[in-house]
Amino acid sequence: MKPVDRVKDALTRQGENIEILILEQSTHTAQQAADALQCHVAQIVKSLIFKTSKSEKPVLALVSGDKRLDSKKLARLIGEKLGKADADFVKQKTGFSIGGVAPIGSLEALPVYMDQSLLTHQYVWAAAGHPKSIFKIDPKRLAEITSAMVSDLT
Repeated sequence: MKPVDRVKDALTRQGENIEILILEQSTHTAQQAADALQCHVAQIVKSLIFKTSKSEKPVLALVSGDKRLDSKKLARLIGEKLGKADADFVKQKTGFSIGGVAPIGSLEALPVYMDQSLLTHQYVWAAAGHPKSIFKIDPKRLAEITSAMVSDLT
């Protein structure tokens, strides 16, 4: 199944009938996505994959496009140091390429951590499995369907 189809299927299984937009321009970065959608960069969800240092398991952090993740805060929540996940690791664990990592529909079940600042928006935009695909969702609902632990991550 194609990554975008996997995201759509995962959203449908969660009871969401959300349209996935395929844009002409890349949404690889938060700023590119905001420019394409003509919205504030804070409404773009950055989906960041890390690797735990001991067990080498993937962890997903959802952060507002205008914020910088504090990896030490995330590591304290997890209880383990984090390492950077390279493109091969991300693709192997999630089935997504960097720039198109979706918060839902990964190949493996991932623990998800969401920065609380995302909840200040009426809606946010998240990648949908490809660097040109994106979907719009209420951030509270995003937290629910991903079973995210919401905390201050920035």
